[in-house]
Amino acid sequence: MTQPTIAFIGAGNMAGSLINGLISDGYDPACIVASDASPAALDAMARRTGVRTTGDNAEATAGADVVVLAVKPQMLQGVAREIAPVVQQRRPLVISIAAGIREDALEVWLGRGVALVRTMPNTPAMIGAGATVLHAGAGVTDGQRDSAESILRSVGLTRWVEDEALLDAVTAVSGSGPAYFFLVMEAMEAAAIDLGIPNETARLLTLQTALGAARMAIESDEEPAALRRRVTSPGGTTERAVAVLEEGGLRELFGRALAAARDRSIELSRLLGGG
Repeated sequence: MTQPTIAFIGAGNMAGSLINGLISDGYDPACIVASDASPAALDAMARRTGVRTTGDNAEATAGADVVVLAVKPQMLQGVAREIAPVVQQRRPLVISIAAGIREDALEVWLGRGVALVRTMPNTPAMIGAGATVLHAGAGVTDGQRDSAESILRSVGLTRWVEDEALLDAVTAVSGSGPAYFFLVMEAMEAAAIDLGIPNETARLLTLQTALGAARMAIESDEEPAALRRRVTSPGGTTERAVAVLEEGGLRELFGRALAAARDRSIELSRLLGGG
């Protein structure tokens, strides 16, 4: 069966991750084309993946059944308006991975009646461990939903939401979330060094502990709260440490942090979606 042609507008890290994921899943590189303003980026993409490349966004779009908008949010309006005539003529599925750009803005730039899927992948997609949430516009068919999900699923977990506004909360949780965990690792490593543990050992212990805890949470049927209780012996060291974190207002702090990230996502959507 002939595979749909997928055009990636933008040949940066996230596009490269999705292309690598698709090829690893058995997608034919001949059915993928990438465009970018940077000849160096296109050359690197072609050498690494074997896909077709072009410096012309409209040319890439002209032969595509699916178009993935993988440029920076600040560049998206110009790119969308550039390819709009071809999109209106060919009517491909358009998938946007640009943070903060709402579907109504994309419809203004691309023209009405386009099948749009907006997604929010996160940076672990670059190692095949991403978490992506998708929202389908009104004109998206079941088959197009399946196509969008298969593309994003090539780099990790996928989930759909029916309300586009929830993508602002998703941005706060999974989009920005890796930074929260990196900050916790950074703090734990520094505290371990302050306790006298050698730097390299402190780093390795912190990272392996984070990896082990994440794997346990993923592979267990129990909720994180239950797993925490299992390793928190009454009167023990863990109980003492957790008490300090709770007394410091850790839960409330995370609540405020995620709300702030969500609110900033809403603000950026208004700024970036103008015009």
